[in-house]
Amino acid sequence: MAPTISIDYSINSTEKAHQGRAYVTFLAGDGDYVKGVVGLAKGLRKVKSAYPLVVAVLPDVPEEHREILRSQGCVVREIEPVYPPEDQVSYARDYYIVNYSKLRIWNFKEYNKVVFLDADIQVYGNIDELFDLPDGYMHGAIGCFCEKTWSHTPQYTIGYCQQCPEKVKWPAEMDSPPPPYYNAGMFVFEPNLATYHSLLESLKVTPPSAFAEQDFLNVFFEKVFKPIPLVYNLIMSVLWRHPENVDLGKVKVIHYCAPGSKPWKFTGKEAFMDREDVKMLVKKWWDIYDDESLDLKPKST
Repeated sequence: MAPTISIDYSINSTEKAHQGRAYVTFLAGDGDYVKGVVGLAKGLRKVKSAYPLVVAVLPDVPEEHREILRSQGCVVREIEPVYPPEDQVSYARDYYIVNYSKLRIWNFKEYNKVVFLDADIQVYGNIDELFDLPDGYMHGAIGCFCEKTWSHTPQYTIGYCQQCPEKVKWPAEMDSPPPPYYNAGMFVFEPNLATYHSLLESLKVTPPSAFAEQDFLNVFFEKVFKPIPLVYNLIMSVLWRHPENVDLGKVKVIHYCAPGSKPWKFTGKEAFMDREDVKMLVKKWWDIYDDESLDLKPKST
Protein backbone atom coordinates (compact mmCIF):
# COMPACT_ATOMS: atom_id res chain seq x y z
CA MET A 1 0.00 0.00 0.00
CA ALA A 2 1.11 3.59 -0.63
CA PRO A 3 2.04 5.57 2.48
CA THR A 4 -0.87 7.31 4.19
CA ILE A 5 -0.74 11.10 4.05
CA SER A 6 -2.69 12.95 6.72
CA ILE A 7 -3.97 16.45 5.95
CA ASP A 8 -6.42 18.59 7.89
CA TYR A 9 -9.05 19.67 5.37
CA SER A 10 -11.35 21.51 7.77
CA ILE A 11 -12.96 24.52 6.12
CA ASN A 12 -13.63 27.88 7.67
CA SER A 13 -16.98 28.94 6.24
CA THR A 14 -15.97 32.61 6.15
CA GLU A 15 -13.12 31.71 3.81
CA LYS A 16 -15.52 30.25 1.24
CA ALA A 17 -16.48 33.76 0.19
CA HIS A 18 -12.88 34.74 -0.53
CA GLN A 19 -12.66 36.00 -4.11
CA GLY A 20 -8.93 35.54 -4.67
CA ARG A 21 -9.26 31.88 -5.61
CA ALA A 22 -9.82 30.11 -8.91
CA TYR A 23 -9.54 26.84 -10.75
CA VAL A 24 -7.41 27.23 -13.86
CA THR A 25 -7.11 25.04 -16.94
CA PHE A 26 -5.36 25.46 -20.27
CA LEU A 27 -6.39 25.24 -23.92
CA ALA A 28 -4.49 25.51 -27.19
CA GLY A 29 -5.50 25.13 -30.83
CA ASP A 30 -8.82 24.43 -32.52
CA GLY A 31 -9.11 20.72 -31.71
CA ASP A 32 -11.57 18.79 -29.60
CA TYR A 33 -9.84 19.44 -26.26
CA VAL A 34 -12.44 22.18 -25.85
CA LYS A 35 -14.85 19.36 -24.97
CA GLY A 36 -12.63 18.51 -22.04
CA VAL A 37 -12.85 22.08 -20.73
CA VAL A 38 -16.63 22.13 -21.13
CA GLY A 39 -16.85 18.83 -19.28
CA LEU A 40 -14.65 20.18 -16.49
CA ALA A 41 -16.74 23.34 -16.16
CA LYS A 42 -19.92 21.29 -15.86
CA GLY A 43 -18.25 18.90 -13.41
CA LEU A 44 -17.23 21.75 -11.12
CA ARG A 45 -20.78 23.08 -11.33
CA LYS A 46 -22.21 19.66 -10.48
CA VAL A 47 -20.13 19.41 -7.28
CA LYS A 48 -21.11 22.99 -6.39
CA SER A 49 -17.64 24.50 -6.33
CA ALA A 50 -17.56 28.03 -4.93
CA TYR A 51 -14.84 29.26 -7.29
CA PRO A 52 -14.65 30.11 -11.02
CA LEU A 53 -12.92 28.17 -13.78
CA VAL A 54 -10.39 30.32 -15.62
CA VAL A 55 -9.25 29.04 -19.01
CA ALA A 56 -5.80 30.18 -20.14
CA VAL A 57 -5.99 30.11 -23.94
CA LEU A 58 -3.30 30.56 -26.56
CA PRO A 59 -4.01 32.95 -29.45
CA ASP A 60 -4.76 30.03 -31.79
CA VAL A 61 -7.94 29.08 -29.92
CA PRO A 62 -10.77 30.19 -32.23
CA GLU A 63 -13.40 32.67 -31.11
CA GLU A 64 -16.08 30.05 -31.62
CA HIS A 65 -14.51 27.88 -28.94
CA ARG A 66 -14.02 30.85 -26.63
CA GLU A 67 -17.71 31.65 -26.89
CA ILE A 68 -18.59 28.06 -26.00
CA LEU A 69 -16.45 28.38 -22.87
CA ARG A 70 -17.94 31.74 -21.90
CA SER A 71 -21.42 30.29 -22.33
CA GLN A 72 -20.45 27.71 -19.70
CA GLY A 73 -19.39 30.41 -17.25
CA CYS A 74 -15.64 30.11 -17.85
CA VAL A 75 -13.38 33.14 -17.54
CA VAL A 76 -11.40 33.11 -20.78
CA ARG A 77 -7.97 34.69 -20.54
CA GLU A 78 -5.59 34.81 -23.49
CA ILE A 79 -1.90 34.24 -22.82
CA GLU A 80 1.14 34.58 -25.05
CA PRO A 81 3.07 31.44 -26.01
CA VAL A 82 6.31 30.64 -24.20
CA TYR A 83 8.99 29.74 -26.73
CA PRO A 84 11.86 27.45 -25.75
CA PRO A 85 15.33 28.65 -26.75
CA GLU A 86 16.16 27.90 -30.38
CA ASP A 87 19.39 26.16 -29.39
CA GLN A 88 17.57 23.94 -26.88
CA VAL A 89 14.73 22.53 -29.01
CA SER A 90 15.20 21.46 -32.60
CA TYR A 91 12.38 18.87 -32.71
CA ALA A 92 8.73 18.73 -31.62
CA ARG A 93 8.94 22.48 -31.08
CA ASP A 94 5.18 22.99 -31.06
CA TYR A 95 4.86 20.39 -28.27
CA TYR A 96 7.22 22.37 -26.04
CA ILE A 97 5.61 25.70 -26.89
CA VAL A 98 2.18 24.42 -25.85
CA ASN A 99 3.39 22.83 -22.62
CA TYR A 100 5.80 25.55 -21.53
CA SER A 101 3.11 28.17 -22.13
CA LYS A 102 1.34 26.87 -19.01
CA LEU A 103 4.00 28.73 -17.01
CA ARG A 104 2.10 31.94 -17.79
CA ILE A 105 -0.46 31.10 -15.10
CA TRP A 106 2.05 32.13 -12.43
CA ASN A 107 1.37 35.65 -13.69
CA PHE A 108 -2.34 35.42 -12.79
CA LYS A 109 -1.58 37.62 -9.80
CA GLU A 110 -5.17 38.73 -9.27
CA TYR A 111 -5.65 35.34 -7.61
CA ASN A 112 -4.12 34.46 -4.25
CA LYS A 113 -4.51 30.70 -4.68
CA VAL A 114 -5.02 28.55 -7.76
CA VAL A 115 -5.86 24.91 -8.33
CA PHE A 116 -4.65 23.92 -11.79
CA LEU A 117 -6.50 21.12 -13.57
CA ASP A 118 -5.67 19.73 -17.01
CA ALA A 119 -8.52 19.69 -19.50
CA ASP A 120 -8.56 15.88 -19.50
CA ILE A 121 -9.51 15.86 -15.83
CA GLN A 122 -12.96 15.51 -14.33
CA VAL A 123 -14.01 16.23 -10.75
CA TYR A 124 -16.50 13.89 -9.07
CA GLY A 125 -16.45 15.46 -5.62
CA ASN A 126 -16.08 18.97 -4.26
CA ILE A 127 -12.38 19.79 -3.87
CA ASP A 128 -12.64 23.39 -2.67
CA GLU A 129 -10.79 22.31 0.47
CA LEU A 130 -7.58 22.34 -1.56
CA PHE A 131 -7.58 26.15 -1.42
CA ASP A 132 -7.05 25.89 2.33
CA LEU A 133 -3.78 24.00 2.05
CA PRO A 134 -0.77 25.84 3.55
CA ASP A 135 0.69 28.66 1.46
CA GLY A 136 4.26 28.65 0.22
CA TYR A 137 4.27 25.16 -1.25
CA MET A 138 3.57 23.33 -4.49
CA HIS A 139 0.95 20.71 -3.68
CA GLY A 140 0.36 17.76 -5.98
CA ALA A 141 -0.34 14.03 -6.09
CA ILE A 142 2.62 11.72 -6.52
CA GLY A 143 2.80 9.77 -9.75
CA CYS A 144 3.33 6.24 -10.98
CA PHE A 145 6.41 5.20 -12.97
CA CYS A 146 5.29 1.76 -14.10
CA GLU A 147 4.19 2.61 -17.63
CA LYS A 148 6.68 2.44 -20.51
CA THR A 149 5.98 6.10 -21.27
CA TRP A 150 8.23 6.78 -18.24
CA SER A 151 11.12 4.74 -19.62
CA HIS A 152 13.33 7.85 -19.84
CA THR A 153 13.26 8.37 -16.07
CA PRO A 154 15.65 6.96 -13.46
CA GLN A 155 12.64 5.81 -11.46
CA TYR A 156 11.50 3.51 -14.29
CA THR A 157 15.06 2.31 -14.90
CA ILE A 158 15.53 1.10 -11.33
CA GLY A 159 11.96 -0.17 -11.02
CA TYR A 160 10.95 2.47 -8.49
CA CYS A 161 7.36 3.61 -8.17
CA GLN A 162 6.09 5.98 -5.54
CA GLN A 163 2.89 3.96 -5.28
CA CYS A 164 4.84 1.03 -3.86
CA PRO A 165 8.22 2.37 -2.63
CA GLU A 166 8.58 -0.29 0.06
CA LYS A 167 9.07 -2.96 -2.64
CA VAL A 168 12.15 -1.30 -4.14
CA LYS A 169 15.68 -2.47 -3.40
CA TRP A 170 18.00 0.44 -4.10
CA PRO A 171 21.11 -0.07 -6.23
CA ALA A 172 24.30 0.16 -4.19
CA GLU A 173 25.39 3.35 -5.95
CA MET A 174 22.26 5.20 -4.89
CA ASP A 175 22.48 6.96 -1.52
CA SER A 176 18.76 7.75 -1.38
CA PRO A 177 15.60 7.38 -3.44
CA PRO A 178 14.74 9.96 -6.11
CA PRO A 179 12.77 12.94 -4.79
CA PRO A 180 8.96 12.79 -4.88
CA TYR A 181 7.59 13.44 -8.37
CA TYR A 182 4.08 14.75 -8.92
CA ASN A 183 1.85 14.60 -11.95
CA ALA A 184 1.52 18.18 -13.18
CA GLY A 185 -1.98 17.68 -14.53
CA MET A 186 -3.18 18.92 -11.15
CA PHE A 187 -1.43 21.09 -8.58
CA VAL A 188 -2.11 23.86 -6.06
CA PHE A 189 0.01 27.02 -5.99
CA GLU A 190 0.04 30.78 -5.42
CA PRO A 191 0.62 33.05 -8.43
CA ASN A 192 3.58 35.31 -7.82
CA LEU A 193 5.34 37.76 -10.13
CA ALA A 194 8.83 37.03 -8.79
CA THR A 195 8.29 33.29 -9.16
CA TYR A 196 6.87 33.83 -12.64
CA HIS A 197 9.99 35.68 -13.82
CA SER A 198 12.24 33.11 -12.15
CA LEU A 199 10.44 30.31 -13.95
CA LEU A 200 10.96 31.94 -17.34
CA GLU A 201 14.61 32.70 -16.63
CA SER A 202 15.27 29.15 -15.43
CA LEU A 203 13.60 27.74 -18.51
CA LYS A 204 16.17 29.50 -20.71
CA VAL A 205 18.99 27.39 -19.25
CA THR A 206 17.10 24.13 -18.68
CA PRO A 207 17.52 21.42 -21.34
CA PRO A 208 14.13 20.12 -22.50
CA SER A 209 13.05 16.64 -21.50
CA ALA A 210 10.30 14.28 -22.58
CA PHE A 211 7.67 15.54 -20.17
CA ALA A 212 8.38 19.22 -20.80
CA GLU A 213 6.81 21.45 -18.14
CA GLN A 214 6.10 18.53 -15.80
CA ASP A 215 9.78 17.61 -15.50
CA PHE A 216 10.71 21.29 -15.30
CA LEU A 217 8.24 22.08 -12.51
CA ASN A 218 9.26 19.03 -10.50
CA VAL A 219 12.86 20.23 -10.48
CA PHE A 220 12.02 23.90 -9.93
CA PHE A 221 9.74 23.25 -6.94
CA GLU A 222 11.53 20.18 -5.56
CA LYS A 223 12.31 21.76 -2.19
CA VAL A 224 8.80 23.11 -1.58
CA PHE A 225 6.74 20.21 -2.90
CA LYS A 226 4.14 18.73 -0.54
CA PRO A 227 2.25 15.57 -1.58
CA ILE A 228 -1.52 15.34 -1.31
CA PRO A 229 -3.64 12.16 -1.44
CA LEU A 230 -4.14 10.28 -4.68
CA VAL A 231 -7.88 10.95 -4.55
CA TYR A 232 -7.15 14.45 -5.90
CA ASN A 233 -5.47 13.23 -9.09
CA LEU A 234 -5.99 9.58 -9.90
CA ILE A 235 -4.19 8.94 -13.17
CA MET A 236 -5.86 6.12 -15.08
CA SER A 237 -2.86 3.76 -15.16
CA VAL A 238 -3.01 3.36 -11.36
CA LEU A 239 -6.24 1.39 -11.89
CA TRP A 240 -4.31 -1.54 -13.35
CA ARG A 241 -0.83 -0.93 -11.98
CA HIS A 242 -1.79 -0.40 -8.32
CA PRO A 243 -5.44 -1.45 -7.82
CA GLU A 244 -4.72 -2.02 -4.12
CA ASN A 245 -4.26 1.74 -3.75
CA VAL A 246 -7.59 2.69 -5.34
CA ASP A 247 -11.02 3.10 -3.80
CA LEU A 248 -13.08 4.64 -6.59
CA GLY A 249 -15.83 5.45 -4.11
CA LYS A 250 -13.52 7.96 -2.46
CA VAL A 251 -11.73 9.38 -5.52
CA LYS A 252 -12.66 12.99 -6.26
CA VAL A 253 -10.57 13.64 -9.38
CA ILE A 254 -9.99 11.32 -12.34
CA HIS A 255 -7.23 12.15 -14.83
CA TYR A 256 -7.98 10.63 -18.23
CA CYS A 257 -4.34 10.73 -19.33
CA ALA A 258 -3.66 7.10 -20.29
CA PRO A 259 -3.40 6.49 -24.05
CA GLY A 260 -6.89 6.00 -25.46
CA SER A 261 -8.72 7.17 -22.33
CA LYS A 262 -9.84 10.65 -23.45
CA PRO A 263 -13.65 10.30 -23.30
CA TRP A 264 -14.23 12.38 -26.44
CA LYS A 265 -11.85 10.09 -28.40
CA PHE A 266 -12.58 6.81 -26.67
CA THR A 267 -12.77 3.68 -28.85
CA GLY A 268 -11.94 1.01 -26.28
CA LYS A 269 -9.30 -0.49 -28.59
CA GLU A 270 -6.10 0.71 -26.92
CA ALA A 271 -4.32 -1.25 -24.19
CA PHE A 272 -6.33 -1.56 -20.96
CA MET A 273 -9.25 0.38 -22.45
CA ASP A 274 -11.46 -2.70 -22.46
CA ARG A 275 -11.50 -2.77 -18.65
CA GLU A 276 -14.92 -2.40 -17.04
CA ASP A 277 -13.70 0.29 -14.62
CA VAL A 278 -12.27 2.33 -17.49
CA LYS A 279 -15.49 2.06 -19.52
CA MET A 280 -17.49 3.01 -16.43
CA LEU A 281 -15.38 6.15 -15.87
CA VAL A 282 -15.66 7.17 -19.51
CA LYS A 283 -19.46 6.81 -19.31
CA LYS A 284 -19.43 8.81 -16.07
CA TRP A 285 -17.61 11.65 -17.86
CA TRP A 286 -20.14 11.62 -20.72
CA ASP A 287 -23.05 11.63 -18.27
CA ILE A 288 -21.81 14.99 -16.99
CA TYR A 289 -20.94 16.40 -20.41
CA ASP A 290 -24.35 15.49 -21.86
CA ASP A 291 -26.35 16.67 -18.83
CA GLU A 292 -28.13 19.81 -20.07
CA SER A 293 -29.24 20.64 -16.54
CA LEU A 294 -25.58 21.42 -15.78
CA ASP A 295 -25.31 24.02 -18.55
CA LEU A 296 -24.96 27.56 -17.24
CA LYS A 297 -28.38 29.17 -17.10
CA PRO A 298 -28.56 32.77 -18.37
CA LYS A 299 -29.45 35.27 -15.66
CA SER A 300 -32.97 36.59 -16.03
CA THR A 301 -33.22 40.32 -16.68
